[in-house]
Amino acid sequence: MAKDSSNPKVAGAKSKPHPKVSADGKTIRAPLTQNPHAIRDTREKVLEVAIGREVRAFRKKLGITVADLAVATDISLGMLSKIENGITSPSLTTLQALSRALGVPVTAFFRRFEEERSAVFVKAGEGLDVERRGTRAGHQYNLLGHIGSNTSGVVVEPYLITLTEDSDVFPTFQHEGMEFLYMLEGEVVYRHGSNLYPMKPGDSLFFDADAPHGPEQLTKLPMRYLSIICYPQNSAG
Repeated sequence: MAKDSSNPKVAGAKSKPHPKVSADGKTIRAPLTQNPHAIRDTREKVLEVAIGREVRAFRKKLGITVADLAVATDISLGMLSKIENGITSPSLTTLQALSRALGVPVTAFFRRFEEERSAVFVKAGEGLDVERRGTRAGHQYNLLGHIGSNTSGVVVEPYLITLTEDSDVFPTFQHEGMEFLYMLEGEVVYRHGSNLYPMKPGDSLFFDADAPHGPEQLTKLPMRYLSIICYPQNSAG
């Protein structure tokens, strides 16, 4: 009798792989691919990548294609692709041709390479007290560092937030970006959207800040937690 090839249970038939599921029934997501310990090999490689990014950014700002730029500079499509992807180091003559076609000085291609990378160090107890929505309810916001314009395109604001017996439960917060909370002291029931999360020291919560969120119940005071807010540079925050 011939085997039924339409039956997935017959020998040799292949079935689609099922997504991995944890013990609580939730789908296990694939691990992140970025290597946090990776470093660029040489300073030359960094320069190539920086130049490539600037060339691509100026080209897109003008609304022209790689083919258009190739015609304007008499540089091959393959070479332009290598330059924009940071694979090759363009000669001074090539950079000069690109600067003329894109209408920018040659030095503009080195902007990201020469840009200083900032760092902020704050000693214990020396953070900046700031006014934020919720301050009037007795929530103390201690800003632990701030870097405005940077190469990542993202603004990150780390706060140490303290709530005491004089604090009131603030209804809700809602703003652009993502937020990460880490409990240090005390206990709280924290709301995000329609969900409630009882939080104790060591617990964390990471969420889309565009949904209404905030302390729902101050279970144990005093309470301290880290709040790290991230949003695009072009946003008001």
